[in-house]
Amino acid sequence: MTNAATTYATWHTQPNGDVAMAESHSPLWRHFIETVPERDFSSKTVLDFGCNRGGFLRLLHAMRPFRRGVGIDIASESVAAAAAAKGNMPLEFHVTTDLSPFVDSFDVAFSYEVIYLLPELKRHAAQMFEVMRNGGVYYAVTGCHNEMPLWPKWRELIGANSNAPVQDRSPQDYIDTFVAAGFDVSVRRFGYNGFVSGSKDRKYYPSILDALSYPAEYKLLFRLEKRV
Repeated sequence: MTNAATTYATWHTQPNGDVAMAESHSPLWRHFIETVPERDFSSKTVLDFGCNRGGFLRLLHAMRPFRRGVGIDIASESVAAAAAAKGNMPLEFHVTTDLSPFVDSFDVAFSYEVIYLLPELKRHAAQMFEVMRNGGVYYAVTGCHNEMPLWPKWRELIGANSNAPVQDRSPQDYIDTFVAAGFDVSVRRFGYNGFVSGSKDRKYYPSILDALSYPAEYKLLFRLEKRV
């Protein structure tokens, strides 16, 4: 399944960037899964919007086995790698941003550091509302917003490394957009309090305290519930 929107081979401009990104995100994904209140996914159909190489869905299935998982992304080589790595897990992957084929399909959805890249956030919110079943919940994580102290520097750095254009939004912009789409919106700090590598890239984190405070304080977890 593809669509007419721009697609890329990989999200990262460097050939091995998506692989390295998945490795660095793994402990944060684990925290994400442990943080959401749902524990039994055995009857659930789940969506990972912006699945990249499929690592989040594989980890989610290992920690909270689900009935069916769908991953979508615009990075074609990364999606191919995700499909190749799925083994016998109940996963499928598509190169697309168009959710119209999945109306009323998902009980739980996730995105991790994706929504800040979406040029058409209103369209995304409206489509996510349509694909969620009544009572379904979409969890979206991002720390890339203009109330994060390092954002002016990060916007330039991420823009230089990303094949997708970087957007500039506030936390309230995200809230307003998803409320307008029909979701009940709540939010919490991501609150990651695990160990952080002492060799974090100083381009992004001038101080080790920046590396500690970003995932604990400035990264946000939005809970978007569909109630009809």
